[in-house]
Amino acid sequence: MSYLERKVSRRDFLRNVGLSAAAVGTGLVLPRQLGIAQASEAASPLAVGILIDLTRCVGCESCALACKRVNSLADPTVAPTELNAAAYCFVDDRPVTGADGKTVVNHVKRQCMHCLHPACVSACTVGALTKSANGPVVYDQTRCFGCRYCQYACPFGAPTYEWKNPIGLIHKCQLCTQRLQDGQEPACSCACPTGALRFGNRESLLGQAQAQIKSNPGRYIDHVYGESEVGGTSMLYISAVPFEKLGLPVLGPEPIPRYAEAVMGFTPYTALAVAVIATGGYVLSKRREHQLVHVPVESSHRGDPQ
Repeated sequence: MSYLERKVSRRDFLRNVGLSAAAVGTGLVLPRQLGIAQASEAASPLAVGILIDLTRCVGCESCALACKRVNSLADPTVAPTELNAAAYCFVDDRPVTGADGKTVVNHVKRQCMHCLHPACVSACTVGALTKSANGPVVYDQTRCFGCRYCQYACPFGAPTYEWKNPIGLIHKCQLCTQRLQDGQEPACSCACPTGALRFGNRESLLGQAQAQIKSNPGRYIDHVYGESEVGGTSMLYISAVPFEKLGLPVLGPEPIPRYAEAVMGFTPYTALAVAVIATGGYVLSKRREHQLVHVPVESSHRGDPQ
């Protein structure tokens, strides 16, 4: 990278930090209050979701690859192994040893859980994350200034940070909101060849999951993951193996936003501190450049013979 490119990058960075500070100083209270309200509202009976039957998943990765293609993410033919800026979902392979001593690999699709009371929405001070009426938790990068408090608040580790971006953006599954608006189902469930992913109305899916468990007591454990965890999620799981053995966190029914609200109160001060430090550094840098450029002419001849 040339000196000019570095200089422009630095200038753009500081300018964006300044804009972030302005947003913090002038428009933060209202979006934050809106975020709390949206995170605390009761789930709509029309909200959608996905039922994930882990006994049907064969680990083919069709869901993850379809997600990459639809969202125009990098390496669309390479199956991801974690959530990151280039992967909004992935299939986590979890070996579990049973009572008979045999080890079986279980395939667990991981993505944003689209909580009914999302902690990330409460933690976001600028309204970059919102809970839509039909279920998805969506992200608006034009509002985000990269504080990453959504990452800290999320109990599922769903939001990921784009480290290569100087300002930083968050990436996560948005449940294919554009496809939903066009009357289509999410790419992942549409691509599943085994019926392990079933898209539909959340309440209907929950009823179906409970009916499946009741009619197949030897196939499933008596637990629908996401029915009540942290107040409920739009992504529901049924399984033959206890969920804690599959890497899903053990969580109670209490929604997390009330804890996230305490954390998010620090964001304005953090952002302002960053802005002040960055701006101060920029001013000192410019002053130093000015002094070097405007050296008095006569000083360069000091000591020369007359």
